[in-house]
Amino acid sequence: MDKTLDRRSTAMELLENMFDVEMRFLRSDSDRVDMLAGAFHAEVVVHEPQSLPYAGDWNGLDGIGALFHKMQEIWSDVAVEGLQACQSDDTVYMSCTLRLTARANGAVVVQPFAEVLRFKEGRLIEGTPFYYDTAEIVTTLGSSVLAAETA
Repeated sequence: MDKTLDRRSTAMELLENMFDVEMRFLRSDSDRVDMLAGAFHAEVVVHEPQSLPYAGDWNGLDGIGALFHKMQEIWSDVAVEGLQACQSDDTVYMSCTLRLTARANGAVVVQPFAEVLRFKEGRLIEGTPFYYDTAEIVTTLGSSVLAAETA
């Protein structure tokens, strides 16, 4: 058989590209959301849990850029440890240990984290994160961050 295989990105390649584009965007201190187009589909949506200070559906490149900036205001450091991923067609299931450092008080949250990510044409079109304990995150952030959210 001399068939050429359709080259598809692996789960880890998709994730590495997505994280690389996100980090370049954040390091640039830019609002140029077109920088995100290399890894995020124009119709992307990320569904964050309602209990977090960056709750809700974040739509399109503008929404994803705003989400990243909001998270950057809240967390001084976000680290992913022990990243694992598997893939079924256009969906990637990832898990890791998430280490979050609160900008307001320096407190650190370390907990399991998982996410279901759907890709279209090699770019993220939908993401649903699953935090192990959102109550711990909210408690760690303290009242100063939450008060700013309700103001």
